[in-house]
Amino acid sequence: MDDWVITMMLGASIFLGAIALFAFLWAIKNGQFDDEEKFLNASKFDGVDELNDAVNQERKKEELKKKSYRPE
Repeated sequence: MDDWVITMMLGASIFLGAIALFAFLWAIKNGQFDDEEKFLNASKFDGVDELNDAVNQERKKEELKKKSYRPE
């Protein structure tokens, strides 16, 4: 009986692995992992105000780092 259980588990795992491989290959073929335009669209649709706010926040962070670092 133990051999039957091992055989069933092995068969089920091979079957499920084949389904997962098929789904992965299908996703690659259909371009599910292609996000070439993701970052381009993000920069296209950002406004000037949002970009200026981000630059100002980075400057404030740098100033705080300089102020908090005091060599003694």
